[in-house]
Amino acid sequence: MSDNPLVYSTATGRIAEPTPAKQAPKGDGIIRIKRETKGRKGKGVTTVYGMQMDDNDIKQLCSDLKKVCGTGGTVKEGVIEIQGDNRDKIKALLEKKGFQVKLAGG
Repeated sequence: MSDNPLVYSTATGRIAEPTPAKQAPKGDGIIRIKRETKGRKGKGVTTVYGMQMDDNDIKQLCSDLKKVCGTGGTVKEGVIEIQGDNRDKIKALLEKKGFQVKLAGG
């Protein structure tokens, strides 16, 4: 007998697998700020990642960063993207809020 889970039974039909509980992202507690242009047609964005918060807190932080930088931005898969090169402004705001911040990349 194999170790594969049962997915269909002729007696009951399709058997749904339980979905695993969503876990908080793990990291070292340091927020990293990076400037990226790859895959954006040469347009630069500043990405902020490594936050150990839930989605609503990340969206609120994104809103605060957009106001400070005066630009647009979004949250994609737990990573904040702010238009333009605003690493210094973002670092200053995050340190003021008490986060440990590092500039990543070149």
